[in-house]
Amino acid sequence: MLEQYLLVSVVLFVLGVFGTISRRNAVGMLIGIELVLNAASLSFVAFGRYILPFGDSPKEAGQVVSVFIIILAACEAVVALTIVYALYRLYRTIDVDKVHMLRQ
Repeated sequence: MLEQYLLVSVVLFVLGVFGTISRRNAVGMLIGIELVLNAASLSFVAFGRYILPFGDSPKEAGQVVSVFIIILAACEAVVALTIVYALYRLYRTIDVDKVHMLRQ
């Protein structure tokens, strides 16, 4: 069962990296980064469920790390979408190749 979760996590990670690298649109890049973070979160939860805890660490440690990843992803989305909105206001495009500098 652990291998199945890790396979799904690897597929999500590869799709996220490919989406981040291949997109020229800033929103598409953000979606790729979110996929990478979700893949890491899934891996932590799967390992926390199927691997026996070492020492005093609880079995819920993977879920706790996953909650921190979700909080990090929400903060990243807010900051990144604010930057994308500012780019659109200045340059009327969200294509990252057409934007050379952030100052006017």
